[in-house]
Amino acid sequence: MTERQKQFYTALPASWKKPLEEVCKLPEIDALLQFLQERQAAGAVIYPAKQNIFAALKATPFDKVSVVIVGQDPYHNPGQAHGLSFSVPAGIAQPPSLRNIFKELHTDIGMPIPIQGTLTGWAQQGVLLLNAILTVEEGKPASHAGRGWEMFTDAVIKAVIKRKHPTVLMLWGAYAQKKVLNLHLHINSERDLILKAAHPSPLSVRGFLGCRHFSKTNAFLKAHHLQEINWADLR
Repeated sequence: MTERQKQFYTALPASWKKPLEEVCKLPEIDALLQFLQERQAAGAVIYPAKQNIFAALKATPFDKVSVVIVGQDPYHNPGQAHGLSFSVPAGIAQPPSLRNIFKELHTDIGMPIPIQGTLTGWAQQGVLLLNAILTVEEGKPASHAGRGWEMFTDAVIKAVIKRKHPTVLMLWGAYAQKKVLNLHLHINSERDLILKAAHPSPLSVRGFLGCRHFSKTNAFLKAHHLQEINWADLR
């Protein structure tokens, strides 16, 4: 590993170090880290803050993951991104996709639509809120696509599936579905559950509303004698 890669690896939460050790050694990851250094040196404003890049992994230990929700890249407006897919910090207005997620929760399980949009409570119950790309530049969606993050988050998903622990993968939109299904994972249909729907974005929400993914997830977890998710637990 280069010195950059060593620092990157050291910053990983303890439970994820062994599962992600090999991907951290790859030259593509060093190229990613060099790119991030160069963009920062050029004055680019990068989200989320450096200490929150691994927030999803910190909030959900490797052996506690029971659900994976795959997003694309972080929110690119000031104050929104804090390292959890679809989530925003307390006090920040809910983006449209998150509002639609809450609408579906209300329809699906009767959960009152919350005022705030922080999903940390889900993460702490075992919902890995994973973006495919972990950084973005202010005002430039997908600006860090194709730089190496996808390889890293592919490794995260592969490691989760290889545990042979019952897992639900919520894949909203073509991007998330392509990312996971192209990994050619040996997903056991009796052990794992893949739920597919359109993205909750206003552009495609008609294919998302009515998916009932939240009640289906809890039914699956209950059938496998695992703790159900309290979707109303927002912290």
